[in-house]
Amino acid sequence: MRIAVFCGSNHGVSPEFMEETKALAREMAKRNADLVYGGGKVGLMGTLADEAISSAVHVIGVMPQSLVDYELAHPDIDELIIVSDMHSRKALMAEHADAFIALPGGTGTLEEIFEAWTWAQLGLHSKPCGFLNINGYFDELLIFFEKIIASGFMKEEYASMLTVSDNVGDLLDNIVSYTPPVPKWQQACIPESI
Repeated sequence: MRIAVFCGSNHGVSPEFMEETKALAREMAKRNADLVYGGGKVGLMGTLADEAISSAVHVIGVMPQSLVDYELAHPDIDELIIVSDMHSRKALMAEHADAFIALPGGTGTLEEIFEAWTWAQLGLHSKPCGFLNINGYFDELLIFFEKIIASGFMKEEYASMLTVSDNVGDLLDNIVSYTPPVPKWQQACIPESI
């Protein structure tokens, strides 16, 4: 299995962010899962890659040339795929991954996991999407998802597509056992039973 992990290019203020990021890499090693990530050497991205490398996880980085030019690429990963832009980066990461996990990060992290989740809702892929909710980082976001449902902009089953846990092992167990719902537009075409 190859897991795409989206996370911050900063470490954040809590030491727990780094500790749990390392724990994810070690747990991936135990499960023989490869890592697909943004290719960086800084922040939680760098922490994740460093721990994955030291745990003998095969690491694939995908980075636009503009960021390589800033010397942000990790020098020790197994594969660095250089692309022309951020759109190509996300598409290639999605192509290489069997699942997606978001760790704490900023708007880029959210944008990446939201796109993967949206594609799953539309049936463009059937890969699981998850949040490692370190130190309650995503708690308010999860509450907002409830508001989206209550406001009629998303069905409950599409929120439940997400695997959310503060425990690395539980998160990966749920990702491995994931069964996707019927895609959004395909479901809309299913007639109601009489």
